[in-house]
Amino acid sequence: MIFDAKYGEWLGTHMIGYNVTEIISETVVGRKLETTYHEVLNSIHPHPTISESVKDAIEVAYGEAIHL
Repeated sequence: MIFDAKYGEWLGTHMIGYNVTEIISETVVGRKLETTYHEVLNSIHPHPTISESVKDAIEVAYGEAIHL
């Protein structure tokens, strides 16, 4: 996950691995809406799902991970 340091806007994502095609759409929507990391963290990501890994990666990037 790549976010703007000043405003926290979601700039892009690098994805490698099994089933990443299942979560590409979340990145595309986030970019189109100029979403911030904070908005993604406050949105619903059902558990257990692959899309939950998007939220988890953002939490790790901002030191807010609870699963580590």
